[in-house]
Amino acid sequence: MMNPIVDIRRGNERFHTKIPWLNSRHSFSFSSHYDPENTHHGLLLVNNDDIVQPGTGFMTHPHQDMEIVTWVLEGELEHKDTLGNAGIIYPGLAQRMSAGRGIWHSEMNPSGRKAVHFVQMWVLPDTERIDPGYQQLDINKELGRGGLVPIASGKGHHAAIAIRQKGAVLWGGRLQPGESVAIPDARFVHLFVAKGSADLEGAGKLEQGDSVRLTAAGAPKLKADPAGAEVLLWEMA
Repeated sequence: MMNPIVDIRRGNERFHTKIPWLNSRHSFSFSSHYDPENTHHGLLLVNNDDIVQPGTGFMTHPHQDMEIVTWVLEGELEHKDTLGNAGIIYPGLAQRMSAGRGIWHSEMNPSGRKAVHFVQMWVLPDTERIDPGYQQLDINKELGRGGLVPIASGKGHHAAIAIRQKGAVLWGGRLQPGESVAIPDARFVHLFVAKGSADLEGAGKLEQGDSVRLTAAGAPKLKADPAGAEVLLWEMA
C-alpha cells in the first residue's frame, strides 16, 4: 500500500529557460536544469510549457526511446521529421511521435506575426527500440462535449492517439465555468493547469501553470473557476 500524497507545484517555481526566441517552463529536470529530486512523476519525464516566437523554433534534432505528445494551446506549430511526416499542429489536434530506435524532427512556428504556445510531454515507452512512428488526430469535437477526454492512450481509448505505453493515458479537458470532473483514480496522476484556474478538492485553488503530483490519492473533484480552465492529466499505473 502507498500513502496518499498530493504535491502541489506552483507555476512560478518551475525551472525557467528564457532566451530571445523561447520562453519555457519545465516541470521536471530538463536540459541545463537538473535536480536529482525532481526528475519525473510516475512515467512522465517531461512537461514543458513553451512559448515560441514567430518564425523561430526547435531546429532538426534527434530523439530515441520516448513517447512524445505535443498539445498546442494557442497559435500553430509546424512539425517535420525524417519519416517524411510534415504538418501544422493547432489547438485540439493531438500529436504523438514515437522516437523508438531513433528519429530526427523539427518544431517551428510558421507564423510571421504570432507566437505559439504549447505543452510538450514525454513518457517512457513500455518497449524500447521499436520502429519510430507518428500520429495526429483532431479531437475538438470530443472536447466540446465537456468533461475529460482521452488525448493519448496506451489502453486503446476511442478518439485518442495511441502511445506505446500500456500504463499511461493523457486526459484533457476544456472545462466550462463551474464545471466539475473527477481526477482519475490511479497510482500516479499528474495534473497541469494549462489555461485558466480551478479548485482541487482538499488542495485549494490552482492557477494557470500550476501542477499537482498525486500518488494513490483517490479521485478528488476538480472544479473550474468562473473563467473556465483547460487542464491536462496523466493517469499512470
